[in-house]
Amino acid sequence: MDKVGCYEFMAEPFHCDFSGKLFMGHMGNHMLNAADFHSSARGFGMKYLMTINRSWVLSRLAIEMTEMPKQYTKFNVETWVESAMRYFTSRNFAVVGASSDPSEGGEKVYGYGRSIWAMIDTESRQPTDIYAIDNGAIEQWIVKDKECPIDKGGRVKMSDDAQLVRTIDTYYNDVDINGHINSVKYIEHVLDLWPLDWYRDHAILRFEIAYVAEAHQGDKLSFYQEQTGELEFCVRIVRSDGTECCRSKVVFR
Repeated sequence: MDKVGCYEFMAEPFHCDFSGKLFMGHMGNHMLNAADFHSSARGFGMKYLMTINRSWVLSRLAIEMTEMPKQYTKFNVETWVESAMRYFTSRNFAVVGASSDPSEGGEKVYGYGRSIWAMIDTESRQPTDIYAIDNGAIEQWIVKDKECPIDKGGRVKMSDDAQLVRTIDTYYNDVDINGHINSVKYIEHVLDLWPLDWYRDHAILRFEIAYVAEAHQGDKLSFYQEQTGELEFCVRIVRSDGTECCRSKVVFR
């Protein structure tokens, strides 16, 4: 079995925005699905982990797209493990499709993604040793020589000048298999902070999100926004009790 997994998806029309291109949230979802397919086929996926009270939890995600696939377009998400440590592992993604342009060598690269994952004990909710799973079998799947040419990103820095721009309630559809607010739902809620007219003139070049603490159904989420560049914005999400859940950075073009 190859160390790099490759999975086909399609930009289904109901997963596309008003411009006919795939929503960023659905692109993130496809990447997370590819990660699950890849890890499950190699013995360290969610289906197995749940039987031993373990689960993968997304810690950071960065997606940088040159172009989004248009509706009905088929594309592949390639994914591979770049490195692993005791409590965290880094996984990369490449979004590629067929190209009719000879200069692209028959392959079109839409963009790339980088992610960091932690493995937790589902009862204590604390990080647990990744290398304890199947005697550290994840080590044999690490790929160090495949390029992922986007910035790894870092801590999203925000000042005290960030303004409260929205507070929302959370419901059934926000919650995932781990019992907390779904990782992709945060992406969708952040991108909803800009009106439709903004997206008529701007496309998302890069989206970063770093998850800090869990939120659950019933929590209110408050969004604090700060412009940190000409087309760069940072967002801090805080739950009802004042705990920061995550931070995000969005760069438009």
